[in-house]
Amino acid sequence: MKKPLESLREEMRKKDRDIVRLLNERSEISMKIGRVKGQAGFSVYDPAQEAKVIRYLRELNGGPLSDSQVTSIFREILSASRDLQRPTRVAYLGPEASFSHQASLLHFGSSCQFFPQQDIARVFDEVEKGEVEWGVVPVENSLEGSVNVTLDRLVLTPLALQAEIDLRISQCLISQAKSLKGIQKVYSHPQALAQCRSWLRAHLPDAATGEMESTTAAVQMVRGKKTAAAIGSEPAASAYGLNLLARSIEDHSSNTTRFLVIGRGETAPAGDDKTSIIFAAPDVPGALHRALACFAKRKINLAKIESHPVKERLWEYFFFVDMIGHLQDRSVKNCLKELKNKTVYLKTLGSYPRAKSEK
Repeated sequence: MKKPLESLREEMRKKDRDIVRLLNERSEISMKIGRVKGQAGFSVYDPAQEAKVIRYLRELNGGPLSDSQVTSIFREILSASRDLQRPTRVAYLGPEASFSHQASLLHFGSSCQFFPQQDIARVFDEVEKGEVEWGVVPVENSLEGSVNVTLDRLVLTPLALQAEIDLRISQCLISQAKSLKGIQKVYSHPQALAQCRSWLRAHLPDAATGEMESTTAAVQMVRGKKTAAAIGSEPAASAYGLNLLARSIEDHSSNTTRFLVIGRGETAPAGDDKTSIIFAAPDVPGALHRALACFAKRKINLAKIESHPVKERLWEYFFFVDMIGHLQDRSVKNCLKELKNKTVYLKTLGSYPRAKSEK
């Protein structure tokens, strides 16, 4: 009689054989879908369809795997399926191990070709020039607000929004040193430094701070410097062979950054969608109120409204709006039709599936 552990392992091997067989059968179907898409001129990456698949799988899930674990597993299956159809090329705000890189991996999976860029503008440039199909850029942080460079480019770009990604941000103190003692300067992106103000005051009150273009650039810069530390991600510390002096040093545990996927074309309805627009109201009393009434009377929920200065004109503003619904919804169509007559500028950025926050 087999020992209990050996019996369980044999049972596991049988399941593994079934899983591998089924994954390959699924992949064969995926390749057929890819050929149909190619003949029809459709993109391999379909964020609406992928959102529907993930939602369906969550509904099927009975545990013990959590919904987030099921999502993580199938993100990689979807990523591998896309790669069998055609390689997916994605530009992101680099370098490797940045939070933008983590968001890209979370959304697209690891079976993609990723291209780190030095700044947000270059992510837009690469997609606009057709060097890559998709780009991932940060647009706002739950604590520090919007990323103005991204908003500026959204005004001008011909690209459309394809998806959004919510990434929980856990900041770490990273250094060549082995303890906090002797740390004289802390480097990071301005938003990361701001997210950790209270922790820095409490634990490194005498340390100066230095701003860098990204958290990962800060991690790279402190290599070999035992009196310097960087604020960045745990994967960045591992990638560059540095020590983690402290984990989760952000002042608020809810710290989350929202990223956008940019590309060409429109995204079909996924059943739980968001639409983003930009408008400018006339410079007359009550103009903004009349514009917002278009949403209110149709009971369209606004997830966000934010003013942003028009660069070329002093004290004039664009309004960035995220609404719940899709451009193909009748209420959204009618709202935008009316809004066009009550604004001096209106640009639709796109409709896309609403993000499900993953931890």
